[in-house]
Amino acid sequence: MDKKTLQDVELKGKKVIMRVDFNVPVKEGVIKDDTRIKGALPSIKYVIDNGGSLILMSHMGRPDEKGITSDTTMKIVADYLSKMLGKEITFVADCAEADAAVASMKEGDIVMLENTRYHKEEQAKCKQKDGESDEDFKARKAALKDQQKVLAQKLASYGDIYCNDAFGTAHRAHASTAVITKYIGTSVAGFLMEKEIAFLGNAVEKPVRPFVAILGGAKVSDKLAVVNNLLTKVNTLIIGGGMAYTFLKAMGHNVGNSLCEDDQLTYAKEMIEKAKSLNVDFLLPVDNIAADKFDAEANTQIVGQDIPEGWMGLDIGPKTVELYANAIKNAKTVVWNGPMGCFEMEKFNKGTFGVCAAVAEVKGNGGISIIGGGDSVAAVNKSGLAEKMSHISTGGGASLEFLEGKDLPGVVALSDK
Repeated sequence: MDKKTLQDVELKGKKVIMRVDFNVPVKEGVIKDDTRIKGALPSIKYVIDNGGSLILMSHMGRPDEKGITSDTTMKIVADYLSKMLGKEITFVADCAEADAAVASMKEGDIVMLENTRYHKEEQAKCKQKDGESDEDFKARKAALKDQQKVLAQKLASYGDIYCNDAFGTAHRAHASTAVITKYIGTSVAGFLMEKEIAFLGNAVEKPVRPFVAILGGAKVSDKLAVVNNLLTKVNTLIIGGGMAYTFLKAMGHNVGNSLCEDDQLTYAKEMIEKAKSLNVDFLLPVDNIAADKFDAEANTQIVGQDIPEGWMGLDIGPKTVELYANAIKNAKTVVWNGPMGCFEMEKFNKGTFGVCAAVAEVKGNGGISIIGGGDSVAAVNKSGLAEKMSHISTGGGASLEFLEGKDLPGVVALSDK
């Protein structure tokens, strides 16, 4: 990659302010999944082992929308990480008031700042209020952007070097993810960020072929730009999940009560035609598991591409699993984002797990398999096949935007080599 990384800078005696993605699930003060914390450990240890000191910052939860709660404080993570490292971590209760803690840091020390989203300036997002004039709204927005710069400047003042290891928020131009780079001399990628960019970037821009992309999930509208971009890159595009029924309806099939976005039917037809013109194999379910209601105890039947009235498609059928598995097994690069059905319910998990088993064989056959964030990560973890994947992305929205071909602000802002 053409951005500087931690290995490109001298760390001895330097303070590194690092943006990590510690947005972990917490309930009643207990961390339920520490995957993201473990993901940042290589970068954290590298700074400390090479004579640097470290200021960590992250957001957790949505305190800007749901209010500050006892489950959104970074103190929970500071205590957890302290036990993991066997090392004391100084917690600062306000990320903009860390001067004293940072000033007294010695080589090898770690300071953890409070949730960056406790400050509205972090995201600097605002909506126009009822009755507010356009002029007043623009003025308020501009003032908030100015405040964001002040916060970013404050955060930058704590470190000699900025490191972004939070790929999951790299698609956001926030104070702690992008704006901070304007006020600090050197900005580098952490090892997790470096790995994400290497895998996703090479997969999309320099894929070893055949290149197969698998897209699932509920809505076509969530993945409009992804489908459009990937059709110009892949040899085969596989569609599953709720979004498949919009495509099936666009082809003239009945979809019953299945999830379907009628306002996307024209787009769906255009994408099917685009695939033909580009000679891309565009695979849709040839059979489906239909249910009479959205329920774990629903009655089910296997149907073809037409869903009977009063029924809904909740998973791909066995013939489709076989069709998709055959397309996947010959691939040298596979990118997967989104489940094939409602895998959280046992009756509707066979499609997702069947595809998962096929993707798990790619690495063993000398190919590269990338799980591009979101629910597909949960599905892979649930299947027990995570270790057989080449790379499991930590970023949901960031992975999607990367697959759309968008520049990510948190990556663009880093120093070039």
